[in-house]
Amino acid sequence: MKQYKIKWNVFPIGESAILIEFGRKIDKDIHRTVRMFGEYLDKHPFEGMIEYVPAFSTITIFYDIMKLRTRKADKGIKKPSYEIVSSLINNMLDNFNVSIDEKVRIVKIPVCYGGKFGADLQYVAEYNKISINRVIELHSNNDYVVYMIGFAPGFPYLGGMSKEIAAPRRKSPRRSVPKGSVGIAGMQTGVYPISTPGGWQIIGNTPKVLFSPSKCPPSILRPGDVVRFYPISSDEYDKYKESEN
Repeated sequence: MKQYKIKWNVFPIGESAILIEFGRKIDKDIHRTVRMFGEYLDKHPFEGMIEYVPAFSTITIFYDIMKLRTRKADKGIKKPSYEIVSSLINNMLDNFNVSIDEKVRIVKIPVCYGGKFGADLQYVAEYNKISINRVIELHSNNDYVVYMIGFAPGFPYLGGMSKEIAAPRRKSPRRSVPKGSVGIAGMQTGVYPISTPGGWQIIGNTPKVLFSPSKCPPSILRPGDVVRFYPISSDEYDKYKESEN
């Protein structure tokens, strides 16, 4: 099993949270570290830990100050809560190695590009001085890592998009972006699992349901997954949508 050591910094976030920073860029190895340390915390939570929130390159851990101070190891110790937790975290990470041999889950997502489904596809093509077909080709012939779920329920922030189709956000966000819309903002692409306001450039739409509140888990995507988009026609879109319902 291939492993590598990691580097990190810790910072206080108010009186009851601590942020662990593994880097300051969007990077697959850094994100793998975030995910694997999150899995470690699931199995080995320290007394007083409430929850943790993973992001691109950081994990924020929230803890209960009172429970922390009733730990046998910390009774009578007059230290700020942050120092107690940072010591615990540093001890954990000193002995923590990240495995490179990770099984990756691939999720294929059909997309109907352009037309009524992708109002901004023409803009993205013109902005990058390439054809619409080239935008579709570059967007669908790539593997995207799910770095984070956020902004809206089930919304995946995907990394790994080609620079050739990068485009700025809209100057004026739309009041309502349709459910299933596939968008581009800067060097990232993503999918709107629900109808919501948004400012990304919309290039297509997927009939695949990415978020269902009644299911457990409600989101079909999770950090670490790899997304592969593939083009479909409007007729195929309609048939797929019927099967999803």
